[in-house]
Amino acid sequence: MRHFDDIHAIAAERHGGADALNGKLSRPESAAALARLPEDRWLSIITKCIFQAGFNWKVIENKWDGFEAAFDGFDLGKCAFMDDDKLDALLADRAIVRNGPKIMTVRDNAVFLLELRDQGGPGVVFGGWPSSDYIGLLALLKARGARLGGMSGQYAMRFAGRDSFILSRDVTARLIAEGVIDKPATSKRAMQSVQAAFNTWMDQSGRSLTEISRVLAMSV
Repeated sequence: MRHFDDIHAIAAERHGGADALNGKLSRPESAAALARLPEDRWLSIITKCIFQAGFNWKVIENKWDGFEAAFDGFDLGKCAFMDDDKLDALLADRAIVRNGPKIMTVRDNAVFLLELRDQGGPGVVFGGWPSSDYIGLLALLKARGARLGGMSGQYAMRFAGRDSFILSRDVTARLIAEGVIDKPATSKRAMQSVQAAFNTWMDQSGRSLTEISRVLAMSV
């Protein structure tokens, strides 16, 4: 596995130099900022990522005002206690994508987020989780959330501003090239190897998971 500086140099050569590359990197929000993000925004972001999976993202984006209205602004209490009449109305609502299993995730994930209130709420739990154990947070999303065990959970954390890596095709290709994994990471052991590599690169560079993930993607 190469030193992070070497991978950064590869990405810089492909993207107009180090300054140009660094200008393209996004930075995560602070734990304090994430703690202030309202519960309904967490549910909104999570839901958008779930609906985007397998769909044209632009279609979901263009309909998002309709989603916000249909799901009562993603109020956790209202979403967690949706009854059959509400669900039937959503399945007939042309302002949203009428995918029954994905609609049900809104109720399930609202319940999940409500359960985090006794730990300070989703902003405190997700935002305060140590980046050195990011795979532990992904495991929590998979175990207790609905449809958050794959890329949807990773994208939700990134779009919320949480420090994160996304195991996209390009990031996975770089991890394979560096000998961290030999195929896309799906097992617990492979995810541990990915986390260990990112931890090493964080120590070497002083950069966040988010920045490192973007550099890895742009090095391919």
